[in-house]
Amino acid sequence: MTQVVDTYSRSFLRDAMTICERLDDATVEAVAAVLAEVKAAAGRLFLCGSGGGAGHASHAASDFRKIVGIESYCVTDNVTELTARINDEGWDTCYADWLRASRLRAKDCLFVFSVGGGDAARAISAQLVGAVDYARVVGARVVGVAGRDGGHLARVADACVIIPTVNAASVTTQTEGFQAVIWHLLVGHPLLGADRPKWESVTG
Repeated sequence: MTQVVDTYSRSFLRDAMTICERLDDATVEAVAAVLAEVKAAAGRLFLCGSGGGAGHASHAASDFRKIVGIESYCVTDNVTELTARINDEGWDTCYADWLRASRLRAKDCLFVFSVGGGDAARAISAQLVGAVDYARVVGARVVGVAGRDGGHLARVADACVIIPTVNAASVTTQTEGFQAVIWHLLVGHPLLGADRPKWESVTG
């Protein structure tokens, strides 16, 4: 009888299946509902994150704009402006200041991708905390996808998807992987009235 080798790949994928089983789909539906309200009100969607989250924010902004039809922007896409703000005013405030210059308002929404959700007391992801707090000040909606316990983001957001921790050694990689799964789920969600992407519309 052939012995099944428990490789890292097999273990990682098994953990991913467990995450799928444990993930609270009601929170995903809650995020979809907020985004549907923002779209109906002709609000704008601003997306941000750091590291992999910034990459997700850029890609997601394109998909929410093109597929869903929501006017969407990624806070970190303009590296010239971002680095100027960091240089002149500091890292902690650069995202909030960008949102302020964009005239973020109550009918808009901030969408955050973060592994830990930010922690002001421990100075972790201070720029994300600042962005979330600024959004709350102006009355904008806040949604996100985070790992661990969701941190500051989960505590103040209108809706936040928490990626369950199955293996502490792969929190970052699994969280960032599932962030992509969740926002791709959202851009195809019926509540958002999305157009069919190219390959879904090709026949034959």
